[in-house]
Amino acid sequence: MPRCDTTPACPAWYFSEYAPVGIDLGSKAAVAAYDRNQGTDPHNDDALLDRLGVTEGTQLVDLACGTGSLAVQAARRGAVAHGVDVSEEMLDFAKARADRFGVAPRWHHAGFLDYTHHGPLADVVTTKAALHQLPDFWKQQALLNAAAMLRPGGSFYLWDVIFSFEPSSARTHLQQWIDTAGRPEGEGFTKADFEVHVREEFSTYTWIVEGMLQRSGFDIVSHDFPCPTHAEFHCRRR
Repeated sequence: MPRCDTTPACPAWYFSEYAPVGIDLGSKAAVAAYDRNQGTDPHNDDALLDRLGVTEGTQLVDLACGTGSLAVQAARRGAVAHGVDVSEEMLDFAKARADRFGVAPRWHHAGFLDYTHHGPLADVVTTKAALHQLPDFWKQQALLNAAAMLRPGGSFYLWDVIFSFEPSSARTHLQQWIDTAGRPEGEGFTKADFEVHVREEFSTYTWIVEGMLQRSGFDIVSHDFPCPTHAEFHCRRR
């Protein structure tokens, strides 16, 4: 499908996923730093794939795949892995990672909103640390699209900066997160990076995301709020 921000088929009010939000990742150096700061770990990827039952032949779509670690690990175990991202620089990094491991996931330059999945419906759809790039109205549309590409009974996994604290205590929790999570330059995401996230990106509350998931046709199998600023949801497609 053509990019929806560049084709007349899309209305003028349609959200452009291809415009940078938050930290600019438009260079090879920035993408490499992002991969380092994320703490990419194939063992963690494998643990998640085990939880989701990804084995040989599993159809997996990783939306906003970033530097491709999860899709690569899925392909290494024989899954039919699709990595989707709006950033060509991210996809180039992901392809290089796949080449190093001798696997070939299917890479797609597309976003949450305009990716069209061809072939068999997915058994598993994942997205990590990316849905916050969309305002809430467009998060809902993205989740509807994710559900449409997933077979009934298939798994949807979401991990992101999602807030479980009470709105009245937002300032306290956000400042604590920024102060404790920020690292010196070159050692991880900095305090300034987290300030940009809060100021310019679109993280929202768990109760809002729960409603969106249910309205998209998902049943929430489990959720985890390891800290007030992050959440994980494992869902099944009805």
